[in-house]
Amino acid sequence: MHDRHALQMGAMLDAVATQAGVTTPALREQVKAYARRLSLDAGAAPLDVPAELVAYVRKVTFHAYKVLDEDISCLREAGYSDDALFEITLSVAMGTAQARLERGLHALQEATE
Repeated sequence: MHDRHALQMGAMLDAVATQAGVTTPALREQVKAYARRLSLDAGAAPLDVPAELVAYVRKVTFHAYKVLDEDISCLREAGYSDDALFEITLSVAMGTAQARLERGLHALQEATE
């Protein structure tokens, strides 16, 4: 990746993970990292992701269009607010996007070597 783009990507990922929010920066980073690992290896372990979020992270990573009201209701019942769910969903999206961008750039690099 061009250095300028790498810096911009890093700044964006850092902002999502570390800025003040309803959820903790640690939770957002854990969710982002798990989504990234899942995108690279569907069998990746959730590590520090809270158990009630694992299925949701997997669903958003692989089949976001299949998220149902019931999925959100279950997470609300587990104590997550709409703002928290927004931050968690954004973190999942950032993790999967990062993995896909890395794979795409790697493929381009291999094609030009």
